[in-house]
This record gives sequence, C-alpha cells and structure tokens, in this order.
Amino acid sequence: MSIQRIGAATTGTGGQSLPFCQATVANGFVFVSGQVPMDENGEVVDGGVVPQTHKVIQNIIAILAKAGCTLDDVVKANVWLDDARDFHAFNRVYNTYFGKALPARACVQSQMMIDCKVEIEVIALAPKG
Repeated sequence: MSIQRIGAATTGTGGQSLPFCQATVANGFVFVSGQVPMDENGEVVDGGVVPQTHKVIQNIIAILAKAGCTLDDVVKANVWLDDARDFHAFNRVYNTYFGKALPARACVQSQMMIDCKVEIEVIALAPKG
C-alpha cells in the first residue's frame, strides 16, 4: 500500500513550521488533518465561530481539491468547539456546506491549542484511479 502526502510542509501562526501534512491518501481514503481558521498568512480569522467555521471549511475544500475530492466525498467529520454555546451557530454554517451530503460526525467541546473557536478534520473517499 502506498501513501501519498499532500501539503507535506505545514505552517502555523507566525510562520512556525508544524510537524504534519495537510492530508494523506491511503487505502482508498483521504485523511485531512485538523483544520483551524487560519488565513493564507497563517493568522486566525477574527469574528467568532461563524466566520471561523466558514474559513475552516473553505480550507478543507481546498485541501480536498488537491486530492481530487469535494465535500460530497466526505464520509466522516470530527469537530472540536471551544465553547458549547457555539454549537447551534456552528451547525447552521456547517449545514450550508454539508447539508446535501451529510457525513457521519462527532462534535465535542475542547480547549484549543491556538486561540480559535473551531477545528475540523475529515475523512473522504478517494477518487478511483
């Protein structure tokens, strides 16, 4: 079995090098690393859970595209929220992206490693060929 690594060099806030890749493709699946609401400059977007959820999912869309996938290919999502009170606002945004093809999902409240409101990782079915 071969493993393809996507985005092998990951950079965090302040240009810090992080020891993981954006995703791996193995055994017919794409495993996307947990994504936080970082913009192209490695800075966390402001404004709370709604804009941060949009940014996280936009980042996931971009990574999935590198593997030839879309959100419709996602079979499992794991979500971490900093504050359980954000659950309903998060779900409204999440549903705008996944509403037509809902994956299995877990969602928990957790302290984050950086100052943000949400982190999401996904597993998608890789395209054949």
